Amino acid sequence: MGYWLFKSDPETYGYPHLEKDKRTTWDGVSNNLALKHLRGCKKGDQVFIYHSGDEKAIVGTAEIMKEAYSDPKSGDDKLVVVDIKIGQRLKKPVSLAAIKSRNEFADFLLVRMSRLSVMPVTEAHWKTIMKMSD
Repeated sequence: MGYWLFKSDPETYGYPHLEKDKRTTWDGVSNNLALKHLRGCKKGDQVFIYHSGDEKAIVGTAEIMKEAYSDPKSGDDKLVVVDIKIGQRLKKPVSLAAIKSRNEFADFLLVRMSRLSVMPVTEAHWKTIMKMSD
């Protein structure tokens, strides 16, 4: 199983929207590296949903339901989307500041390339973030 982090502008489509919808197509990714990561998502992989903007925190989880396919809205074969379903809201959001304060996250892409919208998460980082949210 793989682990990922998807960044979202909470005003555009945040975790409350996903809670209401239960399932969505994750689109709007155009950066080449982020698209490469999106293509690597497999059905059943786990996803952290990260709110960008003022919040800057991981707020919940989701699960990949359908692997990458061409974005039907774009008309550009290079752009792909995945389908996700709701996981769980974290008991307490895990802020970017809290992540940056811990040495074990020095190599985490969220710390090194904070503008990247889709990124892999190691199993160790996933487990640590989940513990931090309790």
